[in-house]
Amino acid sequence: MEKPLTSAEQRAAEVRARRGPRGERPQPQRPPWERERWIDEGSLRAEATNAVDRGARKAPVRDGQRASDPVRRRAQPGLSPDVVDELAKAAPAAKNARYNERLASAADALDRGRYADARRMVQPVLRDLPQMAFGHEIAGLCFYRLGEWRKAATELELARQLDGSVSHHAVLADCYRALKRYHEVEQLWVELRAASPAPALLAEGRIVAAGAAADQGDLAGALRTMARATEVPKKPRDYHLRQWYVIADLYDRSGDVIKARRFFALVADVDKEFADVGDRLRTLGR
Repeated sequence: MEKPLTSAEQRAAEVRARRGPRGERPQPQRPPWERERWIDEGSLRAEATNAVDRGARKAPVRDGQRASDPVRRRAQPGLSPDVVDELAKAAPAAKNARYNERLASAADALDRGRYADARRMVQPVLRDLPQMAFGHEIAGLCFYRLGEWRKAATELELARQLDGSVSHHAVLADCYRALKRYHEVEQLWVELRAASPAPALLAEGRIVAAGAAADQGDLAGALRTMARATEVPKKPRDYHLRQWYVIADLYDRSGDVIKARRFFALVADVDKEFADVGDRLRTLGR
């Protein structure tokens, strides 16, 4: 289980892109890529996993301090079939291999945290193939990780317009939250909720939407947004813990110590080392 230190599994947001086969030499198998995790920092304790205060963050979070970033996955150490198909339709056959290699290299650089390099690698592809949604996704996630919210939002908007997917919504909403464009955050949350995506992606969108409400001083509204996340499943996943942490923090900030303790305790019961949950419980007298 991941041990994020601060919140919104994500820890983004990021394409843990899919890298294509390279040359003839066998490549070591890498584990399936589950979109980058991202977590809010902000007014909470520095080490807290706080999806509520992302808007105050001025720089990208450190590795291990983010919640899930709901972008595409790669199941193989190569470009996924849908990206390969997209490239085949967009690029001339004679240049397909070159673009494939560039996208794969950019995806790999993004996966390794080399955001500036990934952006540089994908730029020629986007110059020649501006309709390549996956290229815009990589560029957007690079800007996102570098804290360049406007540029990230522009690229991710292009990606979602081109592929019609909601997979970009949570990270895109987080960009708009950082820009204090709360109307767009709400719009994206409504669209994401209506699409009924995978639970982890829905959780990330919920966390960002609640954070946007909290940014505006509406703690009650933030708690209403998180209300569907209060259920306790038989086998909690990491995204359950992130949501419970956010709920606990919101109750703490609202002055409801009893409920704050309850949700921090739920987190600690599953993972005592999750963020600063132990310190939070001790502060609340437990």
